Amino acid sequence: MADLSAPRAAALAADASALVPARWYDGLSSKGQPALVGLAPGARGPTLTLHPLGPGGAAPRVFGFRDVDWPEAWSADRPPPRVVVDLRDHGSLEIEAVDAWQAAMRSAGHRPGIAQRMQTRWTVLAAMVLASVLALVLFYRYGTPWAATQLTRHVPIGWETALSDNAMRQMDERTLKPSQLPAARQAQLRERFDALAMQSRAMPPRYGGYAPRLQLDFRQGMGANAFALPGGRVVMTDGLALAAARNGMSDDALIGVLAHEIGHVVHRHTTRTVVEQGVLNIGLGLALGDVSGLLSTGGALLTGLAYSRDHEREADCYAIALMDQARLPTAPMADLLLAIARDQEKSDADTKAKASGQGPQKNGGQGAGDSTAPRPDLKHGGEGLMSLLNSHPGTVQRATELREGRAPHCAR
Repeated sequence: MADLSAPRAAALAADASALVPARWYDGLSSKGQPALVGLAPGARGPTLTLHPLGPGGAAPRVFGFRDVDWPEAWSADRPPPRVVVDLRDHGSLEIEAVDAWQAAMRSAGHRPGIAQRMQTRWTVLAAMVLASVLALVLFYRYGTPWAATQLTRHVPIGWETALSDNAMRQMDERTLKPSQLPAARQAQLRERFDALAMQSRAMPPRYGGYAPRLQLDFRQGMGANAFALPGGRVVMTDGLALAAARNGMSDDALIGVLAHEIGHVVHRHTTRTVVEQGVLNIGLGLALGDVSGLLSTGGALLTGLAYSRDHEREADCYAIALMDQARLPTAPMADLLLAIARDQEKSDADTKAKASGQGPQKNGGQGAGDSTAPRPDLKHGGEGLMSLLNSHPGTVQRATELREGRAPHCAR
């Protein structure tokens, strides 16, 4: 220290126990110069004082807590052989006295950040992983539907109508055919649908100011089915009307199904599904970084099915309330659901019997009623993976709730 002034040399000598030797690379020269580093408590964290020991006796430099990129420890039991402290525009420090540096940090009141604690303590890492998983689950279960509902409020009905027209045009070209129901029968069902749509206007709106024009169309194809498109269009297939007639059911059964589809329209389920998938993909991207196509597709499939089950329950609840508003029974709708499920079950069993070379089964032989024939679990909506991949709640459970005109998940 011969190059230091006497007062400064004395001060450093008196405080040598609190200083840590280092080499300072100032960014102007590739050669490091010796230095001493002192740490002191600050308002936001430790402050660093650099005492250059090179020729010329440069004055000490003080760096605030935010002026330093403080190094982090990666292991509590295996400290690194040296520590590098980034001084940003003023170069960097290389410190080999790691124990002295860490002791000085503790004395200056340095508190390890969450990243360092995760790196050095497995309990903190495990807690953060569990918290992250919980946050993702809550975001998926509650955050995504809530955000999608709020965003759906701002989707213009014109966009829904355009989407509906385009979807209907594509289905007419590829899947559906013109209805073969007599015009008088279509007019009869459409009259009852219009009366039900009028009753729906007295129901509390799901989205304030959202009043789509409800209309009923008829098509042939897709079996016994009915579906709703955004913007107010509801489609009934000939197969559904024929299934009700074949089982000797009144039109109240068909009206109940249409009430369910009106529920999909009023709750804007198709639009919400589109928005939900967008919100979910953005959330996964923010949480996990660059999401692969496989992860994105798989997440969209599983979460879309889960949200679809919620949408089906909401539509059932709306149908129960709307049919009550119109003073119509819901039991016929429940009977129709069970009849369609039984028909589908028998059709599936016959198809498998044909594939195995046994041919369609009659009463008394192996078929839909035989315990060895594969059949879906109508009560629980399938088992294992098939239950997970089923977008509808269990048929028997739905039918029971519809027959009673109430369900535990419906708002009172």
